[in-house]
Amino acid sequence: MAMPAVLRRFTVDELEGFPPDGNRHELLDGILIVTPQAGLPHQTVAARLVRALDSVLGDELGVQWWTPGAIQIRPQTHLEPDILVGRMPADGRWESVQDHWLAVEISGVGSRLFDREVKRDAYLELGVKEVWRVDLGFQCIFVSSPGGPADTRHDTTLTWYSPGGRQLIVDIPALFRGLPPGA
Repeated sequence: MAMPAVLRRFTVDELEGFPPDGNRHELLDGILIVTPQAGLPHQTVAARLVRALDSVLGDELGVQWWTPGAIQIRPQTHLEPDILVGRMPADGRWESVQDHWLAVEISGVGSRLFDREVKRDAYLELGVKEVWRVDLGFQCIFVSSPGGPADTRHDTTLTWYSPGGRQLIVDIPALFRGLPPGA
């Protein structure tokens, strides 16, 4: 008779005590997820998106972007999107952020499956209003929102509106310009 595997579940408090090792450590319902440090194409795309977001959100009262961000619900959930747009809470703590308007995951070969099959749905269930999965290999952006279709593909432009109604148009080919194909 086969015995079921039992996964060790961790808490956010335990996660906070992990020594730094260069990897990203996240928790989803207590399950530990470890991913390697992001590579150069990933960092380049993240920087370009942050510049674009900052041009729209720069002076929008109370709205912030963080890279990486954290969606934290104690005791057992701590997810770190590559970019998170939300409202700064009065106490400045991740678990106090109530408004999560946008979570961005930049997906390469090592994270594509996990970002698509696990994190996207987790973000939406946790109340994120829109999730972008920026795919380095396909050089496109997949967009998902609660109640909408999962992974609507955008290859040329993507239009997003800030919480204050400001428009951001992402030029997708420019986002990936100069990067090695299939990164």
